[in-house]
Amino acid sequence: MILLLFVVFVVCLILRFPIAFSLGLSCLAYILLNGIPFIVIPMKLYSGIDVFVLLSIPGFIMAGNLMNYGGLTEKIINFCNHLMGHITGGLSLVNIGASMLFAGISGTAVSDTASMGSIMIPAMKKEGYDADFSCAVTASSSTMGPIIPPSIPMIIAATLSGLSVGRLFLAGAFPGLLLGGGLMATAYFISKKKKYPKHPKSSLKQVLYSFKDTFWSLLMTFIILFGIIGGVFTPTEASIIAVIYALLIGAFVYKKLSFKKVQIIVLDSMKTSASLMLLVGFANLFGWILITEQVPQLISSEILGISTNKYMVLLMINILLIFVGTFMETIAALLILFPILLKLAISVDIDPIHFAVIAVLNLIIGLTTPPVGVCLFISSSIGKVSIAKVSKASFPFLIVSFIVLALVTLFPSISLTLPGWIMD
Repeated sequence: MILLLFVVFVVCLILRFPIAFSLGLSCLAYILLNGIPFIVIPMKLYSGIDVFVLLSIPGFIMAGNLMNYGGLTEKIINFCNHLMGHITGGLSLVNIGASMLFAGISGTAVSDTASMGSIMIPAMKKEGYDADFSCAVTASSSTMGPIIPPSIPMIIAATLSGLSVGRLFLAGAFPGLLLGGGLMATAYFISKKKKYPKHPKSSLKQVLYSFKDTFWSLLMTFIILFGIIGGVFTPTEASIIAVIYALLIGAFVYKKLSFKKVQIIVLDSMKTSASLMLLVGFANLFGWILITEQVPQLISSEILGISTNKYMVLLMINILLIFVGTFMETIAALLILFPILLKLAISVDIDPIHFAVIAVLNLIIGLTTPPVGVCLFISSSIGKVSIAKVSKASFPFLIVSFIVLALVTLFPSISLTLPGWIMD
């Protein structure tokens, strides 16, 4: 019967059903054929979303939307342009740098691709950058969103495992910066080779003025991060503070938010949050069926049957997660696979915080892995370029992402040092 579950799920994905409905329909088919009472469905849906820390997700989604509409994102891009615009291919570096800063609020790769792409891709094309390169840079840089804190996938991982949200946020900081540095270096060398343009160098006065103008946007990230780490407020409280802060700055400092815009933002955030919570609920039902059928034990025994060496186990897990990440949204994949694989990782003496970073990093790399990387599709649609061309242009950035993944996997200190310094 477990085969039916996966067959229905895969068929629904091929037919391009939303992933929440794909999970729901596959679970329904399993329940019908096994004669399980329907009361199980609402019970498991409710138990999946009845987690206090999940309340922070709608808040961070709304805060990201308020940033876009309120002009905070534009200020970040302008500041990065003053810092790096004078370097060859400077606008590609600005794209990556702005994504690193915006990642501190958006927390998701897809929202970063959509928001940054709508601004940066047309701007890069206008200045003479190849359209496929512009799309590839945007898609690749967006993968820092779920790694650099605060991160919605990290909140999900903490919910599923009972790990500290603050520790997971800190654990993702160095890997995120390492990934950003690698992507910048790659963009620079490609820009040098293709002789992409650069802007005149900004004076110190212009840089300082731009920093002053962007200060309120940058301060938001520090308030959220250090408030959670310092124990001033919980992640859920932090998300509400982020919403209030973005609303006040967008309305009264940058004066870009009107009552009409706020209505649109609230409605859009409600739609996104509702779809995400539905996904969490159905994923919990799907996971319950997997546990009932003892799939976690089967996966663990198969992998451990090949090798009990922790590095070999990590290699096999990495391959599995990369593959899954190419066609499944990050949060859905985490909800289904993370609890299963975490137990396996712990059994071979892998630190759970370290493993959480590896899992999230794998899945977000999958978002830019051809042929079906979600972020590639979003950026290609914005840039009006074929997915094949964007995939080809993103290949050097993908290689860098794999190198960073290998380093984070082999050297746990990259992800564990910062939480050890600050929280121990």
